[in-house]
Order: sequence, then C-alpha cells, then structure tokens
Amino acid sequence: MPYPSQAIRTNVKHLVERINQAKSIMLTTHKQCDGDGLGAMLGLYHSLKKRDKKVTVMSVDEVPTRYKFLEPDRFISIYEGNENQELEEMDLCLIFDTNDRRLVEPLYSEIERKIKHILFIDHHPVLAQGPVPTAGSFIDTRAASTGEIAYYIIKEMGIRMDEQIARAFYTSIAFDTQLFRYVRNSSSSHLIAAELLEHLNNSEIIHRNLFATHTIEKVQFLSKVLGEIEYYGDGQIAVLKLHAKDLLDHNLDMDDSRDVIDMIMNVNTLESAALFREDATNEYKVSLRSKGKIEVLSIAESFDGGGHLYAAGASVKGQYQDLKKKLVDMLLNRLDPKNFK
Repeated sequence: MPYPSQAIRTNVKHLVERINQAKSIMLTTHKQCDGDGLGAMLGLYHSLKKRDKKVTVMSVDEVPTRYKFLEPDRFISIYEGNENQELEEMDLCLIFDTNDRRLVEPLYSEIERKIKHILFIDHHPVLAQGPVPTAGSFIDTRAASTGEIAYYIIKEMGIRMDEQIARAFYTSIAFDTQLFRYVRNSSSSHLIAAELLEHLNNSEIIHRNLFATHTIEKVQFLSKVLGEIEYYGDGQIAVLKLHAKDLLDHNLDMDDSRDVIDMIMNVNTLESAALFREDATNEYKVSLRSKGKIEVLSIAESFDGGGHLYAAGASVKGQYQDLKKKLVDMLLNRLDPKNFK
C-alpha cells in the first residue's frame, strides 16, 4: 500500500534507519495498555525477530485479560521496579501509543539510564503543557491508530507479513477505530486492514476478544452503574463515578471501565461524557469522550492529562463533588447555549 504522504514516507525512512542501526531494541507502551499500543508493539516485535534483532518487550503493568489471544505472557515481561529486574544496556527503545513520558513511569526513568536512544511512535497530539517528546520521534496525528504507523515501518523494512504480525496490527487498528467507526475521513485504515485480513484465518475471533467480553458478572456490574449516570445540559453531558473496588468485587479488570464510557456515548442526545474511576481515596482516573462538537483534550491537559481531541483522560486528586463540578462547568461552557435551557 502506498504512503499517505511524502512527509510520512520521509519520517518512516528516518525511523527505519535508526532501527537498522540498533543491535538491541526494547519495545514498550503506556501504563494500563490498550489494544492499539499493545498490537503495534507486538506486531513490530514479531517483525524484528525475523531480522534476528535482539528485541525485548516490556510493559509498565499487567496486560488486561481481553488481550490474552495475543499471548502476551509469551513475549512481554512486566516491569516490577525492583533490584532483581535491572534492565540491560540497549541501543534503542521504541515507545508506542504515547508521547508523554509520564505515562511510562517508573519504567521510563530506568530506560533513560540504560538505553542510548529513545523514540516515541504515536498518533496523539503533543501536549501544549507537557513533556517534550525526544528528538527523532515519529508522531502522526493523522493516523487513526499507532498500528498504522508500525505497519508502514515493516513495509519500509521489507519484512514479509504473516498471520502473527497481521493479528497484532489488526488488533491495533480495530481497537482504536472501534471497528472503523473512527477513521478520521481517511481510507488508510480500511486499506491496511484489507491487506491484513488476507493473512488472518478468522478476524471474528479478534472482534469478540476486543468487544464481546461481557461475563455475567460484568453485565451485573453494568446494570448497577449505568443507572447511576448523571446528566447535564439537557442530556448532552453525562458523568459517572466508578469505584475500583466495585470492579474488583465483580472480578473485572480496571480495563473494563473503558467499556462503560463507550456504552454511555451511545446515548443519542449526548455530546460528551466523563467517567471518574476512583482508584484510591480522593484519587481518580478521569476518562473524557466527545462526539466531535466539544474538544476535550485541553480539558484533560488542564488536569495534567492528555490524549486526542475527542478522547482524553487524566489522573486527578481531590474531593469528587468539587472535581465533578469543575469538569461539568468546563464541558457546559463548550456547548452552544442555544442547544439547551
């Protein structure tokens, strides 16, 4: 498949030069990894192994259970942050699906000490008030997923596609586009997916693992929390608070909270939603979503978070009622007052 633009081709060529020069490479992604970063990372891992590169894959924390079909336990080690797990010195580290080093801590500090060159491969906007990505990083906000960028890398390297690589890349694209609901008016995601599907025996298995993981306990959990949604602005804004303990009590992963906010966004009157997941007393992971009329990235940045223009998040501390009021006010201020009372 041809490159979307000459600029992307030039950036890919520079990145491939760095990869070819490196004898030892580490691959990683942000904490609480998702299908995009995980798929891109594993797809490149399987590709580089074909070139007999010394490649290590490490995660900041546990991989969510929905991705077991990618067999992460076979290829990924978890960074424990103790003296018994000291990193080897390596030539290059590629960090997928983020350009914010804070989302890779505490692993990032160790990477800085032990690895010569660090590059981010990402499709999120660079934060206006956040860490600056390392020089030479490849950040393409036009890409619908990081897996698309990784796909162009192996194409430039002339690495032959196989089922294992295709499964990982297809996971990345299918997850971050939500089965092609969000492709940013580009044909690239569809064209890449069409090629990947030629190497997959059953893409439905990937779809089921990504989007049909509801256990009886999960449905019971959803039935409980969906009745607790609060609406503002004539039903255009929704807010929900989850307790990490409730997830654990229903044998769910923290990752399952992603499904909750995705379900909320199916409400037809909504323009935006905010999910507060309480991870500890007065400590929350906030997820923000928008259908396009409200830009939420700047809101997340105001809480030292980040993400995309219409899907972002942050970790916040404080009293829930105070945080909720501040966030709701910010969302309401971005609505056209003509559209609600």
